[in-house]
Amino acid sequence: MEKRWSVKKHDFDRVSSLANELGVVPLVAALLIDRGAEDPESARKFLHPSHSDLHDPYLLRGMDRSVSRIKEAIERRERILIWGDYDVDGTTGTALLRKAFRELGVETDFHIPDRFTEGYGLNIPALNEAARRGCRLVITVDCGTRSFEPIAWARANGLDVIITDHHLSDDEQSLPEAIAVINPKSVGCGYPDKELAGVGVALKLAQALLGERSDSERMNSFLEIAAIGTVADMMDLNGENRAIVTLGLRQLNRTRNIGLRALMEVADCTAEMSSVHIGFRIAPRINAAGRMDIGSSVVELLETKNIAEARRIAASLDSRNRERQRMQAYITERAFEEVLNYPNQEFMVVGGEGWHRGVIGLAASRLVEKFNRPAIVLSIENGVAHGSARGIRNFHVLDALASCSDIFDQFGGHAAAAGLKLKSSRIGELRERLNSFAATKLRGLDLLPVLDIDAVVTSETLSLEMLKQIACLEPFGIGNPKPVFLTSGLKVTREPLIMKERHLKFSLADRHGKYFEAVWWNGVERTSGRTFGHNSGIEVAYTADANEWQGKRRLQLVIEDIRSAGETR
Repeated sequence: MEKRWSVKKHDFDRVSSLANELGVVPLVAALLIDRGAEDPESARKFLHPSHSDLHDPYLLRGMDRSVSRIKEAIERRERILIWGDYDVDGTTGTALLRKAFRELGVETDFHIPDRFTEGYGLNIPALNEAARRGCRLVITVDCGTRSFEPIAWARANGLDVIITDHHLSDDEQSLPEAIAVINPKSVGCGYPDKELAGVGVALKLAQALLGERSDSERMNSFLEIAAIGTVADMMDLNGENRAIVTLGLRQLNRTRNIGLRALMEVADCTAEMSSVHIGFRIAPRINAAGRMDIGSSVVELLETKNIAEARRIAASLDSRNRERQRMQAYITERAFEEVLNYPNQEFMVVGGEGWHRGVIGLAASRLVEKFNRPAIVLSIENGVAHGSARGIRNFHVLDALASCSDIFDQFGGHAAAAGLKLKSSRIGELRERLNSFAATKLRGLDLLPVLDIDAVVTSETLSLEMLKQIACLEPFGIGNPKPVFLTSGLKVTREPLIMKERHLKFSLADRHGKYFEAVWWNGVERTSGRTFGHNSGIEVAYTADANEWQGKRRLQLVIEDIRSAGETR
C-alpha cells in the first residue's frame, strides 16, 4: 500500500538556539524539539536519563496498602503466590518481583497460566489449587484489572489479592474488590507517569518493598529485566520508561544474570545492547514461550544459577521461536486469503478452525500493516473463538470492542491492541457491528497510511558521523521512533538485488558520485506495480544504520519508502 509522506517542518531560530545551548548539531536539536524536549532543561533530561528520574513508588495509589499487607504476610510466614501474564511483560515482571522477595529472604510460589487451557487473567481453578497448597496472598503481574469473578471467589475463600497491572479498567464495573490495586491508569491514581508497562508496575512495588535497600547499584539488576518487558510490550519510551530502558540497557551489557547471558548468546547479541536487540532478538524468543508453550520457562531461565540449564532453556526458547515463525507465516497467509471472502471491510474480522492462538495477534498486525484497517484474527475451537485485535492511527480498538461488549464472554486491552473471547456462532454479528462502528468512526478520515519524515538530509551530510550524532537520542521505540530522513537527488546505479525472495538491496549514488548501500525489507511486495531500475532518479525515505561486515563498518540506509524524482504523494 502506498503511503502519504508527511515531512516535518522545523523553526530555524529555535533549532539554532537549542543547538548552541546544548553543543549539539542542528539536526539533533530539531529532533529533540520534535520529541517535546524544547528547552535546554528538558533536553538535557531527555539526553541523560538517570536513577533520579524514577518516581517515588508511593505516588501510586494502593502502594501503601499493598506494602502493609505484604509485610504482614512476611511476618506471619504466609505463603505468597505471584501470578503473571504469559507474555514478555508478565513473565519478566514475575521474575522481577520474585527477585525482590528473595532479596527480603522470602521464597514465593509463581503461576504463569497456560495460554491455551487457561487464557488471560486469573481463573478460579488455579486459585483454588493455590489455596489448597496453603497460599494466602496472591500478587498479580500485568493482569487482574478485569478479573472480577475470580477475585470475588478468592475473597470469599480466604485468598487476599493484590493487583499490579497497567491495563484499562472496566468503566461500568470500576475495579475488582482486591486488597489493593496498583495501576497507574486506574481512576483516581495521580501517578505522574501513566505509561508504565506491567513489569514497570512490578518494579515500583519492588522499589517500595526494598525501601532503603533500593539503591542505584542494587536497582540495576531489576532495571535490566524491566527494560526487556517495557520494550517488548511496546510502551512509550518517554518519561520514566526512558529511564528504565536506558539504565536497563547499560546493565544488560554487563549482566551477571546467567539466563540473560545464555539468551543473548543464542540470539547473537554480540554488539552493545540496544532497544532494537530487545525488540527483534530477545523479546521474540521470550514471547515464543507463552505463544507456543508454557511461559514459566522464562521465569526459570531468569532465575537459574546453572549455566548448562540456562543454555538448555535458551536453546528451547530459540527453537520455539523458529516454530512460531513458521506458524506465523502460515496463519498470516490464511488470514490474507480469508479477507478476500469479505471485501470492503472497514474492520477486518477473519478466523479459522484450529488456527494457532499463539500467533493470531501477529497475523492481525500484518493485516493492519497491509490494508491500514483495524483487524481481528480469530482462532476457533469447539465452538469458541479466541481473538486478537489490532488498531490503526486515530482509532481506539478497545472502544470499538466495548460498543458490542454483550457479544463477548471476555475482552480487554488498550487503544491499539486487545484480546477477546466469544462463541463462534456470533462471529458474523461481531463482524457486522464492528464494521458499522468503524464506518462511523473512520468516515471522513484520510485512510492512506502516513509516513512521518523527521527531516530532510542532504547526501553530503549523510555519513557515519551523522549516525554517531543521533545515537544520543537512543533508546528508540514507541514515542521516540528511530528518525526517518528524506534524501533527494539519488540514482539507482544498478538493478536491485533480490534477497530471500522478499527483500531488496539497492546501490545508490548522488550527483557527485557518492555511493550508498540501501536495503528494503519486504521490498518485493512493497514495490509491486512500481519499477526502480538502473539510472532511475529517486527520493528515499529511510532510517540510517551501520552495517558491520568483516571488521568494516559502513553506513546503510534502511528504506521506508521510495518515490520517483518529482513524484508527490
